[in-house]
Amino acid sequence: MKTTEGSRAASPVEDSHQNVGPGTLRRLAAAWPRRATVRTDMDKVTGTEAYDPELLDYPVSLMPFGEHPDFQGASEEKRRTVNTLGWIAYNERVVAAEEYVVNPTFEKLGHAVFPGVDRFEVKEIVRQSHIDEVWHTYMHMLGMQRTREARQVTAEPAATHPVTNRLLYEAQAEAGERWQTDLLYLLWTTVGEVSVNAFLDLMARDTTVQPMHSLIARLHARDESAHGPVLIEIMRDVYTHLSRKQQDFFIASLPSGITAFCAEDFDWWLKVLEFAGVPKARDIIEDSRSAGGGPHGNLLVNDFSGVRRLCRELGVEDRVAFDFAADDAARLGSAA
Repeated sequence: MKTTEGSRAASPVEDSHQNVGPGTLRRLAAAWPRRATVRTDMDKVTGTEAYDPELLDYPVSLMPFGEHPDFQGASEEKRRTVNTLGWIAYNERVVAAEEYVVNPTFEKLGHAVFPGVDRFEVKEIVRQSHIDEVWHTYMHMLGMQRTREARQVTAEPAATHPVTNRLLYEAQAEAGERWQTDLLYLLWTTVGEVSVNAFLDLMARDTTVQPMHSLIARLHARDESAHGPVLIEIMRDVYTHLSRKQQDFFIASLPSGITAFCAEDFDWWLKVLEFAGVPKARDIIEDSRSAGGGPHGNLLVNDFSGVRRLCRELGVEDRVAFDFAADDAARLGSAA
C-alpha cells in the first residue's frame, strides 16, 4: 500500500506483553529457535499417537446446540458424527484463516506493501512468523487426517469458507480502492493474531477430547503468544504512517473485524446437522441462534482483551465503535 492516501522460551514472550517495542521484536526473533514449535515439538505432532475411540473429538461445550433437547434426543451415532465433523470444521476454520488471510498478509508485510515495516527486525520476525503459520496449517491438516482415518470418515459436507473469511470477502467487495483491501487483510490478521489464543484455549484446555486434539491447539497457542506482540508492534509502525483517511477507515472497520473473527458459524453447523441426519436440524440452529445472549450476541469467543490492548497502543480506543465496557461487565458478572 505504497500510497499517501489513505515451556522453553516463555520469558521473552511474557516480557513482550509488558513492553512491546523494537527491543521486543529483537528478543522474540533471537528466541525463535528455542520457542517456535516447528523447531521444538515437530515430533509430538508428526509421530504416532494413540487414539481413544471413546473420547470425543470436539468439546460438547463448544457446540452451540450441545445441550439442546432435540440434539440430545438424536441417536448417539448421529451425535458422534456431528461431534467429529465439528472437530474437522474447527481445523478447517483455522486452516482457512491461515491460508487465505494470515499468510497473504504476512506476504504483504514481507514485501513492504504497508508503510513503516522496512526495518530489519520487522522483516526478520515477519518471516519467522510466516513460517510458524505454515507449520500451523500442517499441524491442523494432520489432526484432521488422523481423525478421518480413525473414525473412518468417508464423506463430509461440502466445504465452504468459514464465516470469518466470508465476512472479509464481503467487506473487500465493498472496498473501492486497493489500499482499503490491503488494510482489511491487515486488520483481520491483526485482530486474529491478538485474539486467537482465546479461540485456541477453548480446545487446548479441554480434557474431554482426544489428547492430540488439545495438544495441537496448545502448541499453536504457544506460538501465537509471540505473534500477538509482534502484530501490535507492527501495527503501531504502520498506523503512524497511514494518512488520516486510511486511519479513519481502519478504525471504522475494526468492529467488523472483531465480530468476524469471534462469530459462531451457524450456517456451517446447519450443514453438519443436516449431513448427519439429525432431525429438526433447522429448528435446533434457529433456537441456538436466538438464544445467544451477552453484550455481543452469538460469538464463539468473548475475550476481546487483545484487541482492546491494540486499540490502547494505537490511542484509538475511544474512537472504536465496539462496546468493550459491556464485555468487562459480562466477564465480571460471570466471575461473580
